[in-house]
Amino acid sequence: MKYILAKWHHNNSEDPILIYSEIDDNRWEHRKVEIFKDNHYGFADHNNEINGSRLGTEPWPDLVKLGTEPEFDITEISKEEFEELWLKTKDQKMAS
Repeated sequence: MKYILAKWHHNNSEDPILIYSEIDDNRWEHRKVEIFKDNHYGFADHNNEINGSRLGTEPWPDLVKLGTEPEFDITEISKEEFEELWLKTKDQKMAS
């Protein structure tokens, strides 16, 4: 698995500005957390789609190529960083 942070630079309040994704070797998402400009968030896995977030219906594009697009900054993050955010996001949702 790889863990990706995509910073998406845009002005559409309907789309996330931060996308954290767990992807496999074929670039298919298994889990994701999306954060929006107003700080609301959503998350998705194979069993949950929360606050409008859902897993992609196609594999992620090539990460090197995607990183050359001016509206995206792509960073690989650690599994631990992803897991911390994933658990925090799920715990906050369960508490609300």
